[in-house]
Amino acid sequence: MNCSISGEVPEEPVVSKKSGLLFEKRLIERHISDYGKCPITGEPLSLDDIVQVKAGKIVKPRPVQAASIPGMIGMFQNEWDSLMLSNFALEQQLHTARQELSHALYQHDAACRVIARLKKERDEAMSILAQAERQIPMSVATGNAVALSNGKRGAEEEDLAHGGKKARPGISTDIIAEMTECNLELSQLRKKRTVPVTLAPIADLEIYTQISSYPLHKTNKPGILSVDIHYSKDIIATGGIDTNAIVFDRPSGQIVSTLSGHSKKVTSIKIVPQNESFVITGSADKTVRLWQGSEDGSYDCRHVLRDHTAEVQAVTIHATNKYFVTASLDNSWCFYDLASGLCLQQVADSSGSEGYTSAAFHPDGLILGTGTTGAVAKIWDVKSQNSVAQFDGHTGPVTAMSFSENGYFLATAAYDGVKLWDLRKLKNFRSFPSPDPDTPTNYVDFDHSGSYLAVASSDIRVYQVASVKAEWNCIKTLPDLSGTGKATAVKFGPDAKYIAVGSLDRNLRIFGLPGEDGAAMES
Repeated sequence: MNCSISGEVPEEPVVSKKSGLLFEKRLIERHISDYGKCPITGEPLSLDDIVQVKAGKIVKPRPVQAASIPGMIGMFQNEWDSLMLSNFALEQQLHTARQELSHALYQHDAACRVIARLKKERDEAMSILAQAERQIPMSVATGNAVALSNGKRGAEEEDLAHGGKKARPGISTDIIAEMTECNLELSQLRKKRTVPVTLAPIADLEIYTQISSYPLHKTNKPGILSVDIHYSKDIIATGGIDTNAIVFDRPSGQIVSTLSGHSKKVTSIKIVPQNESFVITGSADKTVRLWQGSEDGSYDCRHVLRDHTAEVQAVTIHATNKYFVTASLDNSWCFYDLASGLCLQQVADSSGSEGYTSAAFHPDGLILGTGTTGAVAKIWDVKSQNSVAQFDGHTGPVTAMSFSENGYFLATAAYDGVKLWDLRKLKNFRSFPSPDPDTPTNYVDFDHSGSYLAVASSDIRVYQVASVKAEWNCIKTLPDLSGTGKATAVKFGPDAKYIAVGSLDRNLRIFGLPGEDGAAMES
C-alpha cells in the first residue's frame, strides 16, 4: 500500500484510528503539528490517533530507467553531466581564487615599495638631522649649546664604555651595488692600463736630491705626521703635532689655508681625489673633521665626527670618492658617507683588543686593510664587514700600509721594517728591514702607477716594483734625516716627478731633479 500523502510506499507506515488511512510517519506528524487535522478527510486528528504499523523492511522497486540498457545509459549520462557541471564550478572557484591571490600579491608588492621609499626618506632625514647636529657645535657659540654638545658626547662615550652600540643605518644594498660596479669598472681598466709615458724614469729617481724645504707647522710643537697630495692640482696637505692641518700649493710655494680646530695632533690627512676642496683629518682628540674649501681659498669645517672613543689613527678614501673609512685605537673602523658625514657602519673586531693604527682601501674598493697595535695586518671584505685574511710576522704596531696599483701586493710598515704580501697566495714574499734598529719604519707608499715603492724611516728609500720572484732593487736612498727629525710620511708626486717627505722637525721636504723647484720658504 502507498502513503495517502506522498503516494509512495512508506518507510515508517502509520494508520489513523479514525479514518483507517495509511500515512508516512514523518509526513503526517509534520501535518498534524501544522494543522491539527487529517489531510484527507479534514477531521480533527492528533498524534494520539496515530498507530504505528509493524511491517518488514520496505525495498523500493527498481526505477524504470534501471530496468533497461538505454535507461542505464541515460542515468550514466546524467551522472556524467552532473560531474562535469561540478568540475566546471570548481574550475571557476579556482580561477576566482587565483585572481584574488594575484591581487593580494600585487598589494603586498606595492606595500613593500612604499615601505622601501619610507625607509629611504627616513634615512635621508636621519642624515640631514645628523648633519644638523654636527653643525650645532660649530654654529652655536652659546655656553648652553656647548654644554649640550659635550653632555651628549659624554653620554655616547659612556654607552660605548659599557658595551652599548649606537644604531647605524648600515651599508645598504644600493651602496654595495655601487661599490661592486666601481670594482668591475676599475678591474677592466686596470687590465688595459699601461705605465704612462710621463712617468719619471729610474734614471731621474737615481739623481733626485732635496730641492726645497717648507717649514709649514708651528715651532712650539714641531712635527709632520701625515702627508697627502692631490695629483691633478699639485696640492699638498700635511697634518702636524701642532694640532693644525696645512693645505699647500707646491707650484707657487704658498700656504693656501691652515685648518685649525683639533685639540690634539693630526694623525692622518686625506684630500678627496676628485675634489680638492674636500679634506678629511683624523686626530688624537678622537674626532674626524670634514673640511670644504671655498673660492677664496679658505676651508670651513663642515662636520665634526665623534663616533670613535680613542685616537683616530688613519683615514682612507674609497675609489668612488663618495665614502671613506676611519680607523681608531678603540679597536673599530667606521664607514662614512662623505656628502652627509653620516657613519653608516662601525665595525669592532671581537677577536682581539688591539687598536687600529693604519688603514688603506684596495684600489678596487671592495677590500679594506687595517693594521693593529698587535703587529697584525687584517684584510676585510667591505660588503660583509668580515675579516677574510690576517698577516702576522711584524714586530710592533703596523704603522702604515699601501696597496699596489695592480692590486696584487700589499706593503706594510712596522718597527722592524717593511713586509710585502702577495694577496693572491696570502703570504709574505719579501721583507726590507729598518735601516736603523732604533727607528721604526713610519710610512710606506706605492706611487700612482705602481712602479715604485717609497719607505720612510731614519732615511727615505725608493724601490723598483717587480714581481714576486724578481728582485725589488733599491733605486735611491735619500739623505738621512735623523739629525733634523726622522721621516714620518712620504708620498710620490704626480708621475713620480718629485717625492714629498714629512718629518719631525716640521719641515715639508721636496726631493726631485735639481733646479726644478723654487726657493724654500723661510721660517
